[in-house]
Amino acid sequence: MIIGDFLKALGQLGDRRFLKVVAFGVLLSLALLFGVYVLFVQALDWITPDTLTLPWLGEVAWVDNLIGWGSFFLMIGLSVFLMVPVASAFTGLFLDDVAQAVEDRHYPARGPAPRLPFMDGLIDSVNFFGVLIAVNLLALLLYAFVGPFAPLMFWAVNGYLLGREYFQMVAARRLGRQGARDLRKRHSGRVWIAGMLMAAPLSIPFVNLVIPVLGVATFTHLFHRLSGASER
Repeated sequence: MIIGDFLKALGQLGDRRFLKVVAFGVLLSLALLFGVYVLFVQALDWITPDTLTLPWLGEVAWVDNLIGWGSFFLMIGLSVFLMVPVASAFTGLFLDDVAQAVEDRHYPARGPAPRLPFMDGLIDSVNFFGVLIAVNLLALLLYAFVGPFAPLMFWAVNGYLLGREYFQMVAARRLGRQGARDLRKRHSGRVWIAGMLMAAPLSIPFVNLVIPVLGVATFTHLFHRLSGASER
């Protein structure tokens, strides 16, 4: 069961290799978000006046403070959408470490998998990052038309993308890219459901910093279950 795969991944969260990847992912993700926030505030500061004259109130000098606090809360809200591609792309760089930690504990008979070349992992992560950004920007335009169903659309779209990419990357370690693609297509429904299980908590600020690591671990269990591997 997919829930069982997730619970096993959650039970290994204290693993030293898990914590290392979580720490790197958090630091890199927060650094990028902070950089985006600074650029956003600077752009707002450049296009808005220092003071504003309003009817009956006269000259208002606290525009900068209002914009500063408003932009802060806006970025907190946008982080829900930004953290999906940001955290996922960064975690993709460290996927091998998480997957190997799961296999060492639960599937030792399989032995170590060939490590993907760093440049291949980097290229895959950059491509995945670009696809996620493009799709989520398009989805932002559509959320207004689906009303209360926007969260479901968010989970469905990102669940498909995350499931497709993460399962592909995990499976490719053992089967190669073509073999991973074939296995994913045979079990596309379960891969999509697992992706939505990962996408839903990614919409919760701060929790979304840990979920990509748990997602890789969950897809590692799912891969071994679907490919017929047995636990020790």
